[in-house]
Amino acid sequence: MALYMKAAEILQKAERKQAALKTLVYDSKFANIKQLFALVCETQKFSSVLQEIIEATRLLKLTRLKMPLAQVLVYDLLMGQGLKCGGSWKAVMMKHRSRLQAELARMKVKQKVSRNEDLLPANLQQPHGDQLPRYVRVNTLKTTVEDAVDYLKRDGFSYLGQACRLEDLSLKDRHFVRDLHLPELLVFPPKTDFHDHFLYKAGHIILQDKASCLPAFLLHPPPGSQVLDACAAPGNKTSHLAAVMKNRGRLFAFDLDAKRLATMSTLLLRAGVTCQQLANQDFLKVDPDGPQYRDVEFILLDPSCSGSGMVCLRDNSSADQDKEKARLSSLASFQLRCLNHGLRFPRLKRLVYSTCSIHRQENEDVVAACLQQNPSFRLVPLLAQWPERGLDPLPQCLRADPTKTRTHGFFVALLEKHSEAEDGKQEAAVQISEQEEATPHSPPTSENKPAASEDESEASEMEETPTPAGETDVTASKKRRRKRKKKKKNAAAVTFKAV
Repeated sequence: MALYMKAAEILQKAERKQAALKTLVYDSKFANIKQLFALVCETQKFSSVLQEIIEATRLLKLTRLKMPLAQVLVYDLLMGQGLKCGGSWKAVMMKHRSRLQAELARMKVKQKVSRNEDLLPANLQQPHGDQLPRYVRVNTLKTTVEDAVDYLKRDGFSYLGQACRLEDLSLKDRHFVRDLHLPELLVFPPKTDFHDHFLYKAGHIILQDKASCLPAFLLHPPPGSQVLDACAAPGNKTSHLAAVMKNRGRLFAFDLDAKRLATMSTLLLRAGVTCQQLANQDFLKVDPDGPQYRDVEFILLDPSCSGSGMVCLRDNSSADQDKEKARLSSLASFQLRCLNHGLRFPRLKRLVYSTCSIHRQENEDVVAACLQQNPSFRLVPLLAQWPERGLDPLPQCLRADPTKTRTHGFFVALLEKHSEAEDGKQEAAVQISEQEEATPHSPPTSENKPAASEDESEASEMEETPTPAGETDVTASKKRRRKRKKKKKNAAAVTFKAV
């Protein structure tokens, strides 16, 4: 019963917008996080259907259950793998099972559908057979892609090589491929379970959605760098950064939640990360000019967001629109503060900003406002072959979604520092190039020949000036030396006047 009580508690907190669903699940410290997360996600997805069934059968009145707990129990009874509890609660639910099943069947007949998925609102439905692939990132701190592939082949999986098109990611049975964009990512059929696999338990592979792998891959800090992960927990991106850095350098990781940080510490230990320095601290209160952080060169910023890109957390169309607008406005304001703060680090070279949101307000609008306030930074164009770009006027950024990229919804922008001096040099080079193109070329004359170098002038003079008859070589040599000195003095005088 503990599973259902905890799931109901999380759903109630999520309904009150106390935190993102994933955050609430990880904060719960429940023994089986995977089982809890799956139950909460699926119950929330079917919440409108479950509520209709519960109200039609008057289940709350007959059992004195609260709505969140009733939804969790009814979901597992009718749509899940059956109730996993015993005692009085199971007896109560089994007593009403026939009526609940009959109401579900009546709803399907009324809407002329055969699948539970077809009862969902349009914004929550996925095309049949279009579930997301299972993405597995090879942890290069402990193994290589080649060794992981060999192990999986010996374990009964069939390797089909490197994917070339998005369609190659539609896999069945025990087939798998190497991703077409990220070289350390392997792709398997949807719902392939690795939680009990040796490679997962040993930290050789990380279960991480492809879109979530983009920030560290695109930031790409070289080994020996000073790197900061601003909002780090639960730690998959942090471990990815460490792998890119080859565990060399310093990797600062912050999170406000002590429980999430403790979970992250365990994950990093299993992944073999040794270059990290964790801190239970608010990133906005970190002093960029402090002696500990002033040498930071690369920052990964993945702040709290609406989570609207997560497939199991799609926005519910029945939600209060005014409350949702206020929530998005508050999140965007917080994200902009984080981004502006990140750009204050004096030796920063690059910062990657990412969210698992599909809302422009949290993505392009935040980046555009930040660039306006920080003219010394510019966007770096990312992955020209990526199929989904940022919304106008920021096509340099990347977007991801289930249909076009076969991932969760995501957004990534890479900001790079540049100086006015560099811009001035580039502008001058462009102007010179334009002038050269505009000026017609003519045969060189004595007036417009380029000035020869000093060594060339001296060599020419010595070769062309004959020695008068009757003068010795020594006398001629002295005259030439005096002549050169006189010429240098004249040249210096001309230069001084020009300056």
